[in-house]
Amino acid sequence: MSYYRHHVFICTNLREDGSPCCGQFGARESRTYLKQRTKELGISAPGKVRINSAGCFGRCEEGPVLVIYPEGVWYTYVDREDLEEILQTHLLAGKILDRLRLPDS
Repeated sequence: MSYYRHHVFICTNLREDGSPCCGQFGARESRTYLKQRTKELGISAPGKVRINSAGCFGRCEEGPVLVIYPEGVWYTYVDREDLEEILQTHLLAGKILDRLRLPDS
């Protein structure tokens, strides 16, 4: 069993040259939001959920992006409503959210 039931990595990369990247879409704020929400829900702990920042995933044209392990499911999102839907559907209910899911390759 994994140390965390779900480990969420959110790309927060900001490219200095101004080219498209997740950081241009409020990714750091999104990470903060998910971290706060998991704490509020009491699911932020070993054996539960961990939210982390990540550098560039190389999927900038699909951004902003996050990936949830151990499933290896990639998502994109637009706003807090999307993040909340990912939280409620994937992290709490254990179901993959097809509406926001990105292809694996």
